[in-house]
Amino acid sequence: MKGKKNDISKSQQSDSSRKITKAIFPVAGLGTRFLPATKSIPKEMLPVVDKPLIQYAVEEAVAAGIDTLIFITGRNKQAIANHFDKAYELEHELELKNKEERLRTVREIIPSHVDCIYIRQSEALGLGHAVLCAKKAVGKEPFAVLLADDLIDGNGDPCLAQMVRAFEHTGGSVIAVEEVDHNKTDQYGIVQVENVASQRTAIQTIVEKPKPDEAPSDLGVVGRYILTPRIFDLLETTGKGAGGEIQLTDAISDLLGEQQINAYKFAGTRYDCGSKAGFLKANIEFAMQHPDLMPQLEESSRKICDGSNK
Repeated sequence: MKGKKNDISKSQQSDSSRKITKAIFPVAGLGTRFLPATKSIPKEMLPVVDKPLIQYAVEEAVAAGIDTLIFITGRNKQAIANHFDKAYELEHELELKNKEERLRTVREIIPSHVDCIYIRQSEALGLGHAVLCAKKAVGKEPFAVLLADDLIDGNGDPCLAQMVRAFEHTGGSVIAVEEVDHNKTDQYGIVQVENVASQRTAIQTIVEKPKPDEAPSDLGVVGRYILTPRIFDLLETTGKGAGGEIQLTDAISDLLGEQQINAYKFAGTRYDCGSKAGFLKANIEFAMQHPDLMPQLEESSRKICDGSNK
């Protein structure tokens, strides 16, 4: 086994010379926690201030050097493709009214050099299956996975860009992690690592949604991954796990037997926009970053706090 791992390490070093240019966005979920809003609107299109969740994830990927966006979609997700497509009628209307700033905003949703690929996930078989759906589009190169539910503010240094640098240094898979509430370990993939104090450290074990009394640590996996293409082969043989779905965590656990995978404690703030509380918190805190909105929000906050809001 030792020799096998050494061979794969050479493979990882070869991968590290390649740029990460492709990113997978699993967006086929139903978003039931946000019903009835998500009955007809994809949860990824819910806005945080003035941009939908999926746009924040796409902007993060593009800032990290990604030029091919692979969306794994489901039924009723056409709005996502429409959002990243050209809107001729809207642009024409904005031009006629000389609304140049808004026109620029619409035209610059994604740069012209970035390509979008849309793949239908025929069945809701889990995150692992969604990633596997992109196998042909990705090919034999390392790639990123971004979950739009996890909105991460990197304070000027996007989370995925941080991870790309870590990948370039090690050549191996990199998974974003952060400390989570011990009582909520059953909501995350949980990792045990070699050096808890290190920002980047080797993962020893990974478990999908363990009960708090069974969790190997409080380090939870969040929605950012850089993976080597070997993961696709493992996903093809991964059976159904937690929730009766094909879990990406289970395939990563198998990959640990072959390659070193690093946990990465990113710098920044994560907002769990898969929950209503996290989504509302993101809206408030991102709105506070807008100079034109901040005075009104501060005034409203004061009224709410002192009980004078009517």
